[in-house]
Amino acid sequence: YDMDNMKDGLYIAPAFMDKLVVHITKNFMSLPNIKVPLILGIWGGKGQGKSFQCELVFAKMGINPIMMSAGELESGNAGEPAKLIRQRYLGRDHAGRYNKEENPRVPIIVTGNDFSTLYAPLIRDGRMEKFYWAPTRDDRIGVCTGIFKTDSVAQSDIVKLVDTFPGQSIDFFGALRARVYDDEVRKWISGVGVDGVGKKLVNSKEGPPTFEQPKMTIEKLLEYGNMLVQEQENVKRVQLADQYLNEAALGDANSDAIDRGTFFG
Repeated sequence: YDMDNMKDGLYIAPAFMDKLVVHITKNFMSLPNIKVPLILGIWGGKGQGKSFQCELVFAKMGINPIMMSAGELESGNAGEPAKLIRQRYLGRDHAGRYNKEENPRVPIIVTGNDFSTLYAPLIRDGRMEKFYWAPTRDDRIGVCTGIFKTDSVAQSDIVKLVDTFPGQSIDFFGALRARVYDDEVRKWISGVGVDGVGKKLVNSKEGPPTFEQPKMTIEKLLEYGNMLVQEQENVKRVQLADQYLNEAALGDANSDAIDRGTFFG
């Protein structure tokens, strides 16, 4: 079946939208002899836009979700995170109602990178439906079209950009767009001087400066994209260097020898 997968000019991946819409819809239906999982777990790589895709689907459906992040659940008290979840969940159902009516069913959407670290009974079949999200090439092109929609970047250039950096996350392209604006910020800083930034921004009653939209050519985007990739490689080199030093250039051989009691150093 066909679903309109655009929201305010932003692309929603069809497979993502299908899974989310069907899960929410069937949780409010009475299906004969079918146990519908309450939880939909959406997992996949970091920075692939899982949460943002959810927000677009919610907006498309006219749903106002209650959002929770892992940071809200941090507590040194045993049982406190579960208590916070129950309070938020029940509060969504019937805030201000104190009768003994059965709680309405409210579907839960969980996003994450690695569900193997979760409590095993929580993710068992029948309790949580699991969906692995890995955007396809078409998905990446569609999302990037939305990222650059106000920048007059040609569709052919977006396709070239996605194909040039096939292994990068969706967040990479958002960071790439932001990097282009760094040039405009540098020009502004040059105009007011470094010693004038505080007066103009931090301690100023004037509004923030406005910038003309910079021209984003494919050459500039590719240049900054390669710079971001180089920065990623530098981080990897540092991580490898730390591992090299920690293992005294012998890789896992050291730990094996230590375990056998044959290491002398």
